[in-house]
Amino acid sequence: MEQQTVKVRMEMRKWGKPATIVEGIDGKSVDLPDLATKLKTYCACGGTSKNNAIILQGDHRDKVKKVLVGYGFPEASIELH
Repeated sequence: MEQQTVKVRMEMRKWGKPATIVEGIDGKSVDLPDLATKLKTYCACGGTSKNNAIILQGDHRDKVKKVLVGYGFPEASIELH
């Protein structure tokens, strides 16, 4: 994986529901739908991948970081917000 900054943040959605947004992953070097499926399975939640971002239902920032490090992303390039 080349050096890219991955931002993992939590956002409040409609009706006060939390959503975890994963941005900054290069869609050309990583299969985003496949990564989204792995994250949804690991976090046991629903979600989608669109506009070069992965959106997961619920607050899963720590779990997402663990999966991304295991996937080969350098820990220093993952920012939790």
